[in-house]
Amino acid sequence: MVNLSTKKSTQQKMMSGALAGVLMTSLGISAPMMALTQTATAAPADNLTAAKRLNKLLTNTKSMTANFSQTTKGASSGTFKGSMSVQRPNNFRWETKSPSEQLIVANGNSMWVYDKDLEQATKQNVDSQVGNTPALLLSGDPSKIDQNFKITQPYDNKNYYVLYPKSDSASFKSLSISFSGGKPVMMVLNDTLGQTTSIKFSGIKMNPSIGSSQFKFTPPKGVDVINQ
Repeated sequence: MVNLSTKKSTQQKMMSGALAGVLMTSLGISAPMMALTQTATAAPADNLTAAKRLNKLLTNTKSMTANFSQTTKGASSGTFKGSMSVQRPNNFRWETKSPSEQLIVANGNSMWVYDKDLEQATKQNVDSQVGNTPALLLSGDPSKIDQNFKITQPYDNKNYYVLYPKSDSASFKSLSISFSGGKPVMMVLNDTLGQTTSIKFSGIKMNPSIGSSQFKFTPPKGVDVINQ
């Protein structure tokens, strides 16, 4: 039997794999929120303009690799570090290396969440996760993002966007993503448990060639496999 608290922790890591992240500086006051304070007199872009601008930025990100630092504040506070890779369409790899090891791998058909410490791998259908998994924001079809999210740009002169899921079953309330020099540098996630997760990307490489093996996963022998 899977411990419920452990399962919740695993879902939270997956959720913020913010993309994601992602899906995000170490949080207290995140960089996007600082930008809000500094540009308080700037006007917001209308929703259609915001969607077009975000679509353009994400379309230019055909593939990406980066290191990440993920910090959660709330009932389950903690910091995780690792590396990530994305490649359109629908390929995503999120590997946490410290303080524990966890791997999330998604392709066009399925998404695996492998927790090495628990010796457990969970397989999910990607289609059912598109609307409520921030990680897929960087790897899915940019033209379809507005089908799953209400997209806002709070300040017209900042490449900072806040997305609100349209699905009532989404596991988060809002997701913000910030760009610098055309690169996604941070994501901040506010989940339905009242927690805030920030993910900051570093060592970013835009549009590199990534081998297809990075987005494949075979459960190691002896691992407990759960299909959802």
